[in-house]
Amino acid sequence: MKRQRIDALALDSYQRAARVMLANHLVTRVYPDRIALPLIRRWATELREDLAELFGYRLEVTETTARLYPVHDRLDDARPARSVNDRVFDRRRYAYLSLALAALGRAGDQITLSELAEHVADYASRIAGLDLSTERAADRDAFVDAVGWLGARGALTLADGDAGGWASDPEAGEALYDIDRPVVFALFRPSRALQHLHSVRGLLAEDTDQADQARRVRRALVERPVVYLDELSAAESALLGQDRLVGEVESCTGLRAERRAEGVALIDSSGRLSDTRFPGTGTLAQVALLLIGEIADTVLDIDNPIPRRPGALTPDDTLLEHLDASIPTAGVFAPLAEDLETSTQAPDFTDDIDDLEPVTYPFLDDAWVRTTVTALTDRYGATFAAQWQADVGGLTTEVLALLTKLRLIRPVEDGLLVLPALARYRGAVVTVRVRKAEELFVTAADTDGSTGEGGV
Repeated sequence: MKRQRIDALALDSYQRAARVMLANHLVTRVYPDRIALPLIRRWATELREDLAELFGYRLEVTETTARLYPVHDRLDDARPARSVNDRVFDRRRYAYLSLALAALGRAGDQITLSELAEHVADYASRIAGLDLSTERAADRDAFVDAVGWLGARGALTLADGDAGGWASDPEAGEALYDIDRPVVFALFRPSRALQHLHSVRGLLAEDTDQADQARRVRRALVERPVVYLDELSAAESALLGQDRLVGEVESCTGLRAERRAEGVALIDSSGRLSDTRFPGTGTLAQVALLLIGEIADTVLDIDNPIPRRPGALTPDDTLLEHLDASIPTAGVFAPLAEDLETSTQAPDFTDDIDDLEPVTYPFLDDAWVRTTVTALTDRYGATFAAQWQADVGGLTTEVLALLTKLRLIRPVEDGLLVLPALARYRGAVVTVRVRKAEELFVTAADTDGSTGEGGV
């Protein structure tokens, strides 16, 4: 492999390039920053070969873009698109984003925000259940979020005006954008023509031999916070146990694999591959760490054992079914779809596990979770961000979503299952910094430079 021929002094640069490409999938002159594209272009040949060999990914690099086309083994709703203000995209925002890309593909070098909105509104009117009315503030906000997402990645560059002004009053505000057509075209390049599919499953990978299964395991290592043996087939579990396979991923990314009896996690101390740093700053991350400590203490209390429940770690087909139900059948080419469906069914690994006992995990009910977060809020709430101090329900929801995304817990209908990786953080120590009175109040003497104790 190419990286084996990379000089030791340059290996760190290559690994940084690999992490940036794996984390972002699209790199432009401005996204994720201005130094990323030159770094990717320096290692384009090595990355193209290694990413294809290890993960089955295709990398295309031009003067202005680098686009990684990943292979998806399953659907995952834990990494949604977010606006520049960190607002999670809903179905309407995704729809506006898709329609805006379609409109920009037919536009020239520049476009006004109102003109783009007109095109998107026209396209939306042809889709049952979707519209864009510039008279509704919620629609304008959703549309501006989609445009902002494109702007952050360099597909659009603000030339004049202000999108916020248009969102507040489209009659008074306006914005003019330059269009970067290579970025627009690089953004949407599905592996198969969507009109040829009756099911989203047709976009997922096929595993036909051991080499494909090895790539599947390597993909899991770089795409999931933790890879549990219980979610893999017998053949994949054997591959994950190979030092060579895990070592190849470590060598490519520069990350360190942490092995446990239950699975493997890549530890990203660089922060350039992970989309969520944990432990981290902010109320949600801190409350999540506090809750982990409470969960660990409860699970490890041998005097008061808690119940265990079986729970599959592989995602169910609910998301797939919801997406399939949204496919506009009027736009699907039935004959081609049927042909593709026959050859793209997901592999069935049930034969590997039929004879095994179901794996069980510690179970905590909703009442315990609510009571514990309320107790933490009562104890430490003064240090929380103001928006969460009076919203324990919302705080609980967001903290559980974070722990689920990190694959430390799995929500079930009436509570949660505690996953093994949570124990990694059980030794966290809480230190609350209490300001001294002299830090809270500044006297005139302190501000004019006079001597005295307790200055800020």
